[in-house]
Amino acid sequence: MTKPADIGSKRLISLAPNAWVQWVTGNSQVRASQLLDAEFQWISRESDVIVKASSPEHNEFLILNELQLRYDQNMPQRMRNYVALAEEKYNLSAYPVLINILPPPATVTIENCYDSEFMGLKARQDYRVINLWEVEAELVLGQPLPPLFPFVPILKGGGSESKLRSAVQALRADQTLNQLEPLLAFFASFVLEIPLIQQIMRWDMTVLRESPWYQEILQEGLAQGIEQGIQQGIEQGIEQGIEQGIEQGIQQERRGSLERILKLRFSEIPVEISVRIQALTLEQLEELMATALTVNSLDEFTQHLPN
Repeated sequence: MTKPADIGSKRLISLAPNAWVQWVTGNSQVRASQLLDAEFQWISRESDVIVKASSPEHNEFLILNELQLRYDQNMPQRMRNYVALAEEKYNLSAYPVLINILPPPATVTIENCYDSEFMGLKARQDYRVINLWEVEAELVLGQPLPPLFPFVPILKGGGSESKLRSAVQALRADQTLNQLEPLLAFFASFVLEIPLIQQIMRWDMTVLRESPWYQEILQEGLAQGIEQGIQQGIEQGIEQGIEQGIEQGIQQERRGSLERILKLRFSEIPVEISVRIQALTLEQLEELMATALTVNSLDEFTQHLPN
């Protein structure tokens, strides 16, 4: 049973599975029959959703949905592995789709296949790529595509007050969708001013924290930070040093999370702001996490930094 605060990929797709599979395949004849387990023997993929589907032309097959906050350059191999594991587990052909939510830096090229050669042997895996910033907001609201309603502000042509109000109205018109409002507010904060968003809709941080995309921003780098801290403690060779090292690692993770939030909202961070963040205490960092999500500009955020 889905938790009330669950606003992850599986929850979104389950809202309208037929509309979803027809959209990602571009085939109006496809029908969804079941959302399957994406856990494999050695790997559990929380951001992946497997849908068993069928069509008159292809009979039963799998649609592999990989939703990523941002594309990373390891994705082609990940998609190749994902297809192989899913086809082996369910003994069905797979149609893999990568959905990128936010655009990567301009220097990153988004690939739509895995292609390699070793000792004369070739391996290739194609997959469809859908970049949400290239999807028309009007299409999503008009079709409609309920799983994409929370992303309307970051869709093409969706970064306006009128489109946000339309998305809010669509969510509130259906009781099964109104729990997605905090996620809509979160993505609206990338393109609209926070006071305007708060005027139009509710901003529920308790619910938002359940989102895997919010967690990805906050938790990315945690393991690395703690590992570095432990290593520093071991090098000191005493128990107190290890404890201090762990604390330093957590503090470093918070600095990284704060900078990731600022980069996601305002692109690049000036060096002087990054330097000031490095000098903050753990308590100050945690207070500024919420500030980073609510200010309208980097200049406004700078005003909250301790002198």
